[in-house]
This record gives sequence, C-alpha cells and structure tokens, in this order.
Amino acid sequence: MEKIEISRIKPGIRFSQPVFFDDGKNMFIESGISVKPYHLAALTKWHIPFLLSNGHILAENETIQEEIEELSEILDEIESAQELDESAELIQELDSTEELEEL
Repeated sequence: MEKIEISRIKPGIRFSQPVFFDDGKNMFIESGISVKPYHLAALTKWHIPFLLSNGHILAENETIQEEIEELSEILDEIESAQELDESAELIQELDSTEELEEL
C-alpha cells in the first residue's frame, strides 16, 4: 500500500481504490467518493499522520471502472424498463382490440 501524506488530501479529491487509516485496516473513504471538509477535520482532530491506499488520486475527469460498470447497469435497467412499458402498452392495445371485436 502506498503511504499518502495528509498534506496531499484536499476537498474534492477522489481515489481509484479505497483509502485506509494509518493502521491499514479501517477504511477512511471508499473509491470514487469525494473527500469533504469534515473528512479533513476528522484527520486533524484524530492526529492521523498519513493514509494508505493501493490506488491513486483520480484526475477531475477520470472515472474508475466501478463507475463505468455501475452506469452501464443503470442504462441496462432503464432499457429493460422501457421495453416493459412498450410491451405493456402493446398488450393493452391488443386487449382493447379484442374487446371491440367481441362487441
């Protein structure tokens, strides 16, 4: 794991992998989550000298594979929902047509 000095931690930065406290066991922040001012306040209050991670600081426009996969899953769900809506509309149209034919 790479040692990350606290001076490098700024509000808004994100990491490509989870970041752990200096004990290497307890997680400080998950991958892809932006560091908030309250995170920095906690580090100062608890006198944490450094953090540990197998990842790197992400550039502003850089995405991580997990984000891409999550967005892909959301798109798949949206497409499935749209297909279900279309199928339901078709079934309703067919039911209406059959009711008219029965009259």
